[in-house]
Amino acid sequence: MKRGKRGMLLFASFMTISIAAQEAQSNIQNEETAQVAVMDTTAKKERVKIDGIAAVIGDYVILDSDIDKTLIDIKSQGGATEDITNCQILGKLMEDRLYAHQAVQDSLLVSDDQVNATSDGQIQQLAGRIGSIEKMLKYYKKPDLESFKAELFEINKLQMLSQKMQAKIVEEIQVTPEEVRQFFYNIPEEERPVFGAELEISQIVKSPQPTEEEKQKVIDRLNGIKQDVEEDGASFNVKAILYSQDPGSKPRGGLYTGVTKNSGYVKEFKDVAFSLREGEVSEPFETMFGYHLMKVEKIRGQEVDLRHILMIPEVSEEAMLKASQELDTIRKHIMEGKYTFADAALNFSDEKETKFDGGLLRNPVNFDSKFELTNMDPTLYNQVRELKDGEISRPVKEEDPRGGPPKFKIMQITNRYDEHKADFARDYIKIQELALRDKQFKAIQKWMKEKIADVYIQVSNENKDCNFANNWVKN
Repeated sequence: MKRGKRGMLLFASFMTISIAAQEAQSNIQNEETAQVAVMDTTAKKERVKIDGIAAVIGDYVILDSDIDKTLIDIKSQGGATEDITNCQILGKLMEDRLYAHQAVQDSLLVSDDQVNATSDGQIQQLAGRIGSIEKMLKYYKKPDLESFKAELFEINKLQMLSQKMQAKIVEEIQVTPEEVRQFFYNIPEEERPVFGAELEISQIVKSPQPTEEEKQKVIDRLNGIKQDVEEDGASFNVKAILYSQDPGSKPRGGLYTGVTKNSGYVKEFKDVAFSLREGEVSEPFETMFGYHLMKVEKIRGQEVDLRHILMIPEVSEEAMLKASQELDTIRKHIMEGKYTFADAALNFSDEKETKFDGGLLRNPVNFDSKFELTNMDPTLYNQVRELKDGEISRPVKEEDPRGGPPKFKIMQITNRYDEHKADFARDYIKIQELALRDKQFKAIQKWMKEKIADVYIQVSNENKDCNFANNWVKN
């Protein structure tokens, strides 16, 4: 299905280059020449080509070695490279740099703090995956951590600029129901996409709660940290590394950058973030994740860089046993016909996101109620794979990835859909998503065509015969 496939892959142009490949590319602004002079054993001077310039995009240079190392990295990541040409890789690298170049022209800047925070997080992940900082430096053939961080800084800065530019291009694009209808019916029937087998899943959740005593212990600990920072000059950064239970920010000293009022943080977190002055430390406050202490590092217009420490009160074994037993009783009563699963979810579930919809789960990708089997989260799939239609699972314990107390739930498959060719009414949400991506793809192509005409671009003679998707050679 040509158009359907294209719709599913429209953001291929948004693909990011992995760290290992980009590492080589961080030298692009420092390497000015394609050739160096060397002496042979007879003292005769020759011009030996070490590295060549493949293309220039505005202020950015792409070297031949960038193409070679990107291809090597794809192989090291387990990707198939048989059908990937050097010309395709060069075209992708040129796209990335055109986005970054225009982002700078449009003043879509990223702060050094944002870039450093991203780099620090990546270093922590890489070191954890490889085994240590020393092993990581050896793997990437870097003499020391500072040189590695400097190169990673340039990689991430380019990547973040590129992402900001791409987001700006499509940020206001929407599709109307009529556009969705036209998109679908313009696809020949024999080429319409086929959607895999899907499930609708409902659940009832019990979240065991800590005692008031445990909550007060956490509040007292956070107040002690606040006092250490404000009165004794202790480092908030170090305190976060030592004590925070937020795995996402702990390695970075609790740092989150570029927080806006429209970002995906919970309301209580954002309310505190935008009530503090630079350098000010909050009082301990509560969110659904636990108790927080926050310090604002930098205010940049509508964006805030901040650090926070998360502490989660302990939940007793008794409370967890009680939650599981309550779900056992609810399950028994549903099976006895005392109430339906949906009624039980409304009246007994602790999960606000699902209880008012009969416990129905929503797919986080598109907020549809259906989960395609081949794309399901492995944890969720393992929880329901043995369930027959209408059957209710026994209580399932689910650990909190943030390190908090577990929750318990019972689950039911409420609907099962076989693999089928796309149907406009039945699959409207998926079709709407494809239509939106198609419209965004066209906007990107239009933008690319206009900018290629305006920006200085030079492609080396060796690459001018490439069959690029875009008119880089400006024929």
